[in-house]
Amino acid sequence: MKPIRLGFDTYTLRAFNWKALQLLDYAASRKLDTIQFSSMDDYESLDAAHLGQVKDRAAGLGIAIDAGMGCICPLSYSWTPKNGDPQENILRGLRTAKSVGATSMRCYLGSSDDRFGAADGRPPQPIEKLMESTIQVFKSVRGAAQDLNVKIALENHAGDMQAREVRTIVEEAGKDYVGACLDTGNPMWVAEDPLLALEVLAPYVVTTHVRDSAICEHPRGAAAQWVALGDGCIDFAQFMARYRELCPQAGMQLEIITGRPPRVVPYLEPEFWKVLPHANAGEFARFAALARKGHAFSGFMVVEDGFKNPPPEYKAALREQQRVDLERSLNYAKTVLGVGMHG
Repeated sequence: MKPIRLGFDTYTLRAFNWKALQLLDYAASRKLDTIQFSSMDDYESLDAAHLGQVKDRAAGLGIAIDAGMGCICPLSYSWTPKNGDPQENILRGLRTAKSVGATSMRCYLGSSDDRFGAADGRPPQPIEKLMESTIQVFKSVRGAAQDLNVKIALENHAGDMQAREVRTIVEEAGKDYVGACLDTGNPMWVAEDPLLALEVLAPYVVTTHVRDSAICEHPRGAAAQWVALGDGCIDFAQFMARYRELCPQAGMQLEIITGRPPRVVPYLEPEFWKVLPHANAGEFARFAALARKGHAFSGFMVVEDGFKNPPPEYKAALREQQRVDLERSLNYAKTVLGVGMHG
């Protein structure tokens, strides 16, 4: 059986403010096979010389690169004017991916603000409208993506879409140049079992964001919290068995996001379902079962959300937590799940 390549998404170590060459050296020090650059801000510049240096460093270290960028839907609350023209924005990402030797480029539609409404009072948006906008953006660069041989990898991101909706975009835009970035933490926010998301998206998965979640029942429905691999409730032995069966070609990029408090998924409240009108009862039952047999996180964690200007001591603790939790998770993936080509 061919080993699953193991790496990490660079957002995991965001507090270090490292750039691509430093991140590659760190990945090499952990004996990893691959890395996903989460954002084009990971590069010191987008000049051809620097991108070529990144490509050469990765090749010399034997590390495969998955590229990435942010929001590509101009209708999303996550879109910013600095992105410029939507077509040029995604073309910039595709060309950058090609320049560093990547064959995939992760991106996303939006976030839970689009689906459920934003904290500042902006209302929920019809997700179908944003999906259609995303499809049109993808279609506008179809020829370029094919010429560059870089596949767009659309993420199920932060509560914007359920897996079936991501699959719809892939199939309607064109599976020959669009695939999926499977995130195992984000299904929680749309009342979806991560294993179900894997099964739905598996034919199109080209890269991943893998992390664990602690989930339990709550008076309003469920509460979930992202944790290091092995600290949560996801049955990763079962997940890996299905992963090896369904999409062994995709590397496993750990995106470990700790330091955030539990979040309520209020599926017992009618308002929650108004923005999920096409949710499948059988699929939801799997999520409800996951919450019913799950548990809250009871370990140690420094929580970063809510701090606008934390003191230096807290910043140092949060930074170290990111490194420790990633390295614990990498060790779990290697020793418990048997992932990775190197020791």
